[in-house]
Amino acid sequence: MAHEREPLLQQRQTGAANAASAKGSSSAPATAAALPSLARTVLKFLMWAVFLTWAAGIFLYPTKPVQAVFSKWVRLTKESMFGIAGGIFLAFSAPILIIALLAYVYISFFQSEHVVEKKKLRSLSFRLWTFPVLVDGPFGVVSAVEFIGIVLFITFVFYSMTYYAVESVSLVSKFDLPSMTESELILDVIGARLGAVGLFCMLFLFLPVARGSVLLRLIDIPFEHATRYHVWLGHLASHYGSLYIAWLVLCDLMMREWKEVGVANLPGVISLSAGLLMWVTSLHPVRKRFFELFFYTHQLYVVFIVFLAFHVGDFIFSIFAGAVFLFMLDRFLRFWQSRAKVDIISAACRPCGTVELVFSKPPGLRYNALSFIFIQVRELSFLQWHPFSVSSSPMDGRYHMSVLIKVLGTWTEKLRNIITDVQEKNRGDSELQCGRMTACVEGPYGHESPYHLMYENLILVAGGIGISPFLAILSDIIHRIEEGKQCMPKNVLVLWSVKKSKELSLLSAVDAQTISSSVSDKLQLDMQAFVTQESLPPLEDGIVVDDQKVPGMFVKNGTTMSGLVGTGDNFWAAAYFVASTLGFLLAYTLVHVYYVKPHNVVAWWYRGLLFMLCMVAGVALPGGLVVLLWHVSEKQRLEGDKWDAVTATASHSPHAEQTGPAAAAGGGDDAVPSVSLAALRTTRYGCRPNFEAEFAAFAERAGDAADVGVLVCGPQGLQTSVARECRERNLRRGGGAEKSRSGAVFHFNSHSFDL
Repeated sequence: MAHEREPLLQQRQTGAANAASAKGSSSAPATAAALPSLARTVLKFLMWAVFLTWAAGIFLYPTKPVQAVFSKWVRLTKESMFGIAGGIFLAFSAPILIIALLAYVYISFFQSEHVVEKKKLRSLSFRLWTFPVLVDGPFGVVSAVEFIGIVLFITFVFYSMTYYAVESVSLVSKFDLPSMTESELILDVIGARLGAVGLFCMLFLFLPVARGSVLLRLIDIPFEHATRYHVWLGHLASHYGSLYIAWLVLCDLMMREWKEVGVANLPGVISLSAGLLMWVTSLHPVRKRFFELFFYTHQLYVVFIVFLAFHVGDFIFSIFAGAVFLFMLDRFLRFWQSRAKVDIISAACRPCGTVELVFSKPPGLRYNALSFIFIQVRELSFLQWHPFSVSSSPMDGRYHMSVLIKVLGTWTEKLRNIITDVQEKNRGDSELQCGRMTACVEGPYGHESPYHLMYENLILVAGGIGISPFLAILSDIIHRIEEGKQCMPKNVLVLWSVKKSKELSLLSAVDAQTISSSVSDKLQLDMQAFVTQESLPPLEDGIVVDDQKVPGMFVKNGTTMSGLVGTGDNFWAAAYFVASTLGFLLAYTLVHVYYVKPHNVVAWWYRGLLFMLCMVAGVALPGGLVVLLWHVSEKQRLEGDKWDAVTATASHSPHAEQTGPAAAAGGGDDAVPSVSLAALRTTRYGCRPNFEAEFAAFAERAGDAADVGVLVCGPQGLQTSVARECRERNLRRGGGAEKSRSGAVFHFNSHSFDL
């Protein structure tokens, strides 16, 4: 009997052992999965702690308690290795660099690969970034977060100015300067104190214009949005500078000589004049009509920064040196990337008047469907760089990137003429011809995460050439569904307004020209086009002919787009940042210990110059060495994958690199049934989209518990109309004057910018 029970007992013991083993093995992965989450939380906490402490210090800087702490800090660091400038740099600029370093770690190890799952877990609610508060006015469309930022910054400026003015008046009685009247003394003290407020404006002025900045990547703000903040701060700083000029005139300070010790007013006047000149030429009427004047004048930023350093010296300049340093890092890296003369796989003019450029790119270049690039054509200008949205998806092919360019100004007209000249010479030839065009590319830039994949329901609103980035979105979504990759959008509405029906043929630029039945089962796509300046179709049968590209030219310059971009390889970008920062600190330490102190250098302007030279040396020498190694590494990686101009251009077609089910559906008896994108388009003539009706119908289809992502690319009037509709529907949902029947939340996202 005992022997009969042994198998059962053995089975129970084995089961218990297996259960214990399974429990131990399951706890190990759980612990391993918890560690990255813990590290991510710690990094976020550190970055928030540094940022909030830094921001609070700036906001409360005018108050007496903070002034007392700051004065004590300056006294403690005065005799240190770095001197007063080092202490102030640690207080105001070092936090920016610390956050940047932590941001590289965060982005490299905790990059959001599963954006879709993360968004699915969120409850249906408004989001501050995508809720438009102001839809019209001097600021354009302003989200709730931007509105809060504007209010806080304006509060800081006026609060600081008022505090300094009151404090200056109370201090007048303590001065014994009979040569100065009381009003002149008050103006003198107020002007000196308000200079600190202007320096904090400078600190924020340079942060948004570092295109590949890791800080912009960290908070997922693309450069085209960040430029708005630069423009706003530029207006504020320029008005502030105008008041400063008035102060200089009233106090007769412009006639003072270039001081050795103290603030030198003459270089300050030169710096301010350069800044005001940049501001005047950047005003919308001037920039719109005389873009080249605006662009060339903006190169005076070098004069502005250098003479500002002469004006305030090293320790005051160190207040905003961190922001300038990040800008210098970005500018130097852009210089390296822009030296590459890029191969053009195809350059053609479509019959609708749009220019299409297809650039060769390295297969590992990372970008999203809503990215954009800056293009320079040296035959047209050595200084002008123009931004264009990418019209191809990263999934269209590993070796090419396309842009669509509407001919609007002198630069684009000259570009079209270069291509049409080749087309005219080779009229009747069905193949691309080798041409001459020296093109350089910077970028790509854009959102860190593909936010168009965060919504199950998408409304894409475009005006004219604004359809270009949405072509990339459509292609990206279709390819993802075809290849079985993660894709959240299931319901997409396209509202496209054009002036003439010939522009509708731009739809043929989409890489995925057909949708198979397997895709249409998972994607509900509704495309509505509105031709505003034609009441009837131009053809008698009402069919708009597809836009077939006239064969243009290809250009072989010998290289692909460079991957030396701040949004590229995270390891090399972080190494470049660390090497440049350490190089700058080392250079400044050596100069301060072995030159400034032994030779008793006291001239403020000269010490400011030395401080700037140390920054340049840190970026150019150790930073340049890292960039060189980065370039060599990229070149070796591409060595076995060279681009052949003849083969590439001969085989280039929208589907040349397509893989997956769509490729198999190209022909044969077993081809998957498909429908063309043109067949899905509904065209209306002589009218504009009724956003109220279209949004209501879409919300009804999407359902009450729907997050609707609204993406807009077009002129300011179009953005205003769409933003107003999103705001009104969201407010009605929240229980406004007229309760909305739908519970859907509309999230406004703009993909438009004006440079």
